[in-house]
Order: sequence, then C-alpha cells, then structure tokens
Amino acid sequence: MSNPRIMHLQAAEKVLRYLKATSSQGLFLKVDSDLYLKAYSDSDLAGCIDTRRSVTSFSVFLGDSLIPWKSKQPTISRSSAEAEDRALATTTCELQWLIYLLANFHVPHSQAALLYIDS
Repeated sequence: MSNPRIMHLQAAEKVLRYLKATSSQGLFLKVDSDLYLKAYSDSDLAGCIDTRRSVTSFSVFLGDSLIPWKSKQPTISRSSAEAEDRALATTTCELQWLIYLLANFHVPHSQAALLYIDS
C-alpha cells in the first residue's frame, strides 16, 4: 500500500473485471438449512512426489453449502501425526476466522463448529 506499482493496479483491475463479470453468481444457501459450520480436514504425508512435501487439505461447510476449501503443500513433515496436526491447525484457523466473519455479518453461531478428521 505504501509503494504501489503498475502490476498492483493491473491485478486490482483484473479482480474488478472478474467481480463485474460474475456478479450474478453467488453461494447457494438453502432456506431450510441450519447455519452451522462443519469442516473436514486431511493430510497426506509426503504426498507430492517431486518435493516430498505433505499435502494439507480442508473443506468447510456452512449448513449444506461448501464455502471455502483449500489444498496446499506447506512443509515437509517428519511423521503422519505431524502432518495431521498441521492440517488440523490450518483448518481450525479457517474455522475461527469464519466464526468471526459470521459475527461481523450478525449471523449467530451458537453451537460449536464440527471438525472431522480421518485418523
């Protein structure tokens, strides 16, 4: 922000063009769906063949609707337990951020978010 360049302006224009072109699209939230957060977390120890990095992935649902999901290769883990812990930490951070976001939108989230793992 203190030293913007031409490439920053071009990136901002690209985002604005995308938002303008997709203004009719959005998240489909069913009327009869409860607004509770539910997340699934998984990791794959040394899942990338080239770098041997562990693949961390999660998906979060608000009711029955998928909102964010992510899959990335953050680090090289020494064990499957460490890889799972990293995936859980990433997913927990995302859930916490979404709870704060829902609170900013005045959407009450009174029950605990559910977090499912495979181990």
